[in-house]
Amino acid sequence: MIVGLENLSCGYGGRTVVASVSAEVASGEIFCLLGPNGIGKTTLFKTVLGLIPPIGGRVFIGGRNAAEMSPKEIARVIGYVPQSRPPPFAFKVSDVIVMGRISRIGAWSAPGRTDHAAADSVMTRLGIDSLRDKLYTELSGGERQMVLFARALVCEPSFLMMDEPTSNLDFGNQAVVLSNIRSFADGGMGVIMTSHFPEHAFLCGAKVALMGPEGGFQVGDATEVITEKNMSAAYESPVAVARVPYRGIDLHCCQPILKRSDE
Repeated sequence: MIVGLENLSCGYGGRTVVASVSAEVASGEIFCLLGPNGIGKTTLFKTVLGLIPPIGGRVFIGGRNAAEMSPKEIARVIGYVPQSRPPPFAFKVSDVIVMGRISRIGAWSAPGRTDHAAADSVMTRLGIDSLRDKLYTELSGGERQMVLFARALVCEPSFLMMDEPTSNLDFGNQAVVLSNIRSFADGGMGVIMTSHFPEHAFLCGAKVALMGPEGGFQVGDATEVITEKNMSAAYESPVAVARVPYRGIDLHCCQPILKRSDE
């Protein structure tokens, strides 16, 4: 299955934020969207998810025009993992995860045995069974992120869209989340994510789209797109990109170059 963007332009109230972008993400691929704050990454996400209509162009999901699909049809194909935020009510973890079955439940129905079994299966798969009866508001940032993964996976989607899945996580929890993202793709699921950490694209073996000023949109392998020239232009600041061989693998580092105070 493929999620495709064809000359897609999106924005709000007729104001274009992202103009004429084209890209494809296939099942089993990881697609990492990079770019500075305010460039339109979240706007693009919302358009693909059908939350706001395109200003121009089209989104295709499995060969169908997304504009002709209902929100429930889109939700069955694409699971969404937002940035982790405390909910207004202290729901149990098991209840938060079952909420992800909404696209599989009728308008006037309640979650049944099948839905709760699906939630149990996902919790086991992600190794978070011990959180089942805990309150979501009392979890750590890493635990919340894993629960949001479970909530998205329980609807059995073909793709996951993740908005900065490692934001506000410590180093260890970032590693856990990235490992799970890689395993999702290895299992045949397509993953589309935003990130402020270019190194994550290398770690996950992702295809990259770099959004820059004046409508810049470059798509390709991480090694092709994440270069000093491209990153410096996109973020309008000097950036260093380095490759370090380590025990038979290549480690990549992408860092801003700070001016010294005595310069």
